[in-house]
Amino acid sequence: MSETIQIFTPVDGQLYAERASASAQDIDTTLAAAQTAQRQWATTSLETRRQLIHAMLDVLTPQRDAIAEELAWLMGRPIAYGGGEIDGFRERAEHMAAIAETALAPVRPAEKAGFERYIERRPLGVVLVIAAWNYPYLIAVNSLVPALMAGNSVVLKHSSQTALVAERILAAFEQAGMPKGLLSVLHLNHAQSAQVIQDERIAHVNFTGSVAGGHAVQDAARGRFIGLGLELGGKDPAYVRADADLQMTAEALVDGSFFNSGQSCCGIERIYADAAIID
Repeated sequence: MSETIQIFTPVDGQLYAERASASAQDIDTTLAAAQTAQRQWATTSLETRRQLIHAMLDVLTPQRDAIAEELAWLMGRPIAYGGGEIDGFRERAEHMAAIAETALAPVRPAEKAGFERYIERRPLGVVLVIAAWNYPYLIAVNSLVPALMAGNSVVLKHSSQTALVAERILAAFEQAGMPKGLLSVLHLNHAQSAQVIQDERIAHVNFTGSVAGGHAVQDAARGRFIGLGLELGGKDPAYVRADADLQMTAEALVDGSFFNSGQSCCGIERIYADAAIID
């Protein structure tokens, strides 16, 4: 019998939503579908991948106001600030889709007589993204779009506190015409997450969360020789100068979207594409 994941809203402490955690069969079916979808997706053009990202954004971003309200109930952010995260989500996604062609282009080392030398970027396979609750859209997009643009499929596991965010992102991709299995959502407890990481069908894991959580991911992946992206325990300090506009600065620091909507998180080639060296 599946465990129930309950979401209690910080607004009034009441039960806001609940979901059944994935069964063993759910996990197996999801990973099999992701693996199948990835093989086909890897053969698609960058333009086809980019079109899917833009189509998804066209579905998701009109939900900005509804999402802002839902985020307030899920994780307590004031409604006035929730829409900024969706603005940042779109900005980042569009930027990462736009730079993919350059980021994923083959690298040409210096010429060597008698050889044709280059480094080719190849998709890794199925990428597991474990996203934190505090910026559930911005954190997810940092991994999700680069992975898809590089030709991978993605299994998305959000913090249980913001599990509905994963469902909303999945629904947007489905409405955009995403191939079946290319993006999947799993609601998992910690033990199940470790089991998924240990599964040979997972080629890369990107985790954002606590240092303790990072250790758990590292332990689960021990001996698998797969890449791990671990963003852990950030405190996000800010220095405010005496000549700063204090009203704008205070709002930006509380909201965070002013600083989190930039284009600073786009390691497509570094994280999600294996470098095959051909000499």
